Amino acid sequence: MTDGWNWRQPQPPPAAPPPAGGSPWWSDALTDPWRDPYAPSAVVMPSAPPTAVPQPEAVTDPDAPRRSLAPILLICLVTALLAGGLGGTLGFVFATRSGFGGGTQLGGPPLAAPGAAQRAPDSLAGVAKQVQPSVVTVRVSGAIGSGFVATKDGYVITNDHVVEGADDTLSVSFSDGSTAGATLVGRDPESDIAVIKVSKGDLPAVQFGDSDSIAVGDPVLAFGSPLALNNTVTQGIVSALDRTIQAGDPGGTTRYYAAVQTDAAVNQGNSGGPLVDAAGRVIGVNSVIRSVGGTETEAGNIGLAFAIPINQAKRIAQDIIDTGKARRTVIGAEVSAGGATGSGSASGARLRSVQAAGPAATAGLKSGDVITKIDGHVLEDGTDLIALVRKYAPGSTVSVEYRRGTGTKTASVTLAADAK
Repeated sequence: MTDGWNWRQPQPPPAAPPPAGGSPWWSDALTDPWRDPYAPSAVVMPSAPPTAVPQPEAVTDPDAPRRSLAPILLICLVTALLAGGLGGTLGFVFATRSGFGGGTQLGGPPLAAPGAAQRAPDSLAGVAKQVQPSVVTVRVSGAIGSGFVATKDGYVITNDHVVEGADDTLSVSFSDGSTAGATLVGRDPESDIAVIKVSKGDLPAVQFGDSDSIAVGDPVLAFGSPLALNNTVTQGIVSALDRTIQAGDPGGTTRYYAAVQTDAAVNQGNSGGPLVDAAGRVIGVNSVIRSVGGTETEAGNIGLAFAIPINQAKRIAQDIIDTGKARRTVIGAEVSAGGATGSGSASGARLRSVQAAGPAATAGLKSGDVITKIDGHVLEDGTDLIALVRKYAPGSTVSVEYRRGTGTKTASVTLAADAK
């Protein structure tokens, strides 16, 4: 028996005549291999199409040895164990660094303070650390203002309007939380400077700067207790110099400032606190804010704050410490309200009257003259002249430019202290 690929159809034996009388259905029975028990048997496969190329089937040898799966399973097991161990290790490390320890422990071990926490002395944080111990919160009859230590033995400079109405309840608190009683040494309502004495010695005094050497754009820090928030520091720049301000409550003292303007955030409670430069030196006393609010209780920071120049404040404070009162600088003339002409067509401070033998008269100025500049500062009206004159110390000599009729003249005026 073959597989059919090389098989050839055998030639059948000669057909025998059908038996007589046989059935016609079996007439070919002698030539039918399936009917002839003596005919050879064969399996016939249909011929493949002419274009197909027959391929032999692969035959598996039943006697060939089978490949073992043990090495493959062993490799998979080792790989799984290594992956699990590595994953567990990494998970533990990340959890520890993220502050999640094992068991009930919250957080990891204490870490050393980062180097960034140590600020350079000339950084803003370094300046704040240097100045803050010298800043005090002034408490007067329930009201709160600010001030700063001017001398080691306890003299503190603040605003006059901060200590207005002061009584035996006057006290101060320091940045470290300690408190001390204080007494009023003296005050000058017109300059808005006052001095109090703290009953505590060996205090850290501030360093004073020079308000005449600062420039617009210089960085500054404002210290104080705005809205009763003690130990507050805000940052800004010098926005303008010699900004003339007229302030005061209706019916009260009118105050004139040739102020240092800043955009540092200043609010109620900052009054009397120091304005310092980038080196930590005091260049002004925070005193006035400009606000769009209709009343004092509605007033808030809008980026317009004004400080008394420290050269002026220090001089007045020294007068108060030495004599109990301050000298006021005058030019020896009275000015007309408003502008020079009232029409707005020309600027300047018109002299309504000139004191005989006073500084202005001695320099040759007369009633009716219009001062347009003082030491190069352009004057818009009489307020500018008063504020700028009070910025200088008595005895200072300033140059003035003035109009008389249609002509322009200059003069040198030696300012004096008033007779009060």
